[in-house]
Amino acid sequence: KNHVIMPPMCMYLADTDGKATEKHLLHYATRAVGGVGLIIVEATAISPEGRIQNSDLGLWCDEQIEPLKKVVQACHHHGAKMALQIAHAGRKGFDRDNLVAPSSIAFSESYGFPHELSTEDILALAEKFAHTAKRAVEAGFDMIEIHAAHGYLLHEFLSPLSNHRQDEFGGSLINRIRFLKLVLEKVKAVIPEAMPVLLRVSASDYDVGGIDIEEMVRIINEVRHHIDMVHVSSGGLLNQGIEAYPGYQVEFSRIIRESCQTPTITVGLITDSKMTEEILK
Repeated sequence: KNHVIMPPMCMYLADTDGKATEKHLLHYATRAVGGVGLIIVEATAISPEGRIQNSDLGLWCDEQIEPLKKVVQACHHHGAKMALQIAHAGRKGFDRDNLVAPSSIAFSESYGFPHELSTEDILALAEKFAHTAKRAVEAGFDMIEIHAAHGYLLHEFLSPLSNHRQDEFGGSLINRIRFLKLVLEKVKAVIPEAMPVLLRVSASDYDVGGIDIEEMVRIINEVRHHIDMVHVSSGGLLNQGIEAYPGYQVEFSRIIRESCQTPTITVGLITDSKMTEEILK
């Protein structure tokens, strides 16, 4: 109903079983009452070990559908559309004994070294993304967002800084995109044909040899026939600071929108209504 979107922000309010609680219901329904046009529910894990924290939402089993359905219904009642961001934390997960990644490279000294995924593991995870998307449809969501940003699993495969594989899922850009493309294909196969799929990306790794905006344009162009919109963020792959300023990711969004002929969502310290109107123009 408007251009105002609430991006996914982890609240760490779930029980350890990954189920949504009354706190989620209050939190999201309040934003719907406030007039937000589209609410993208926070990163929701495809598996228990795929959570960022053990208080994250999950949708890896059918028992988690009903609590989320109540959140969706409440927000629909107040006029908001609802998307669910589905995700796997990869090497940035909370479960230090069960971290996984494209390569056994730790995010930082405070994280353990992740287990390098086998081809069979990768294929199984793609199926888990699809199963989670199917449950999101059952919960009543209007859209699906695939989380391929902020240093989590899909982003780890995309970036040459975290993906040192020598098989069909590493090396060349086409190979590094292969897992993401597989996930998108699997998800599209189990959701209604008209259901939009959003893709969250980090447009820059902010480091030499990593993803930059030119490479991200190439990535989007390889998968754009599988998505309806790109949700543009940046960073998160490395344990480094970012010089953030009001609207610092708007230019990334503009470049992707124009170069890939794909609608985009932009975020990042956009707190002023005049700035918002300038961006929309």
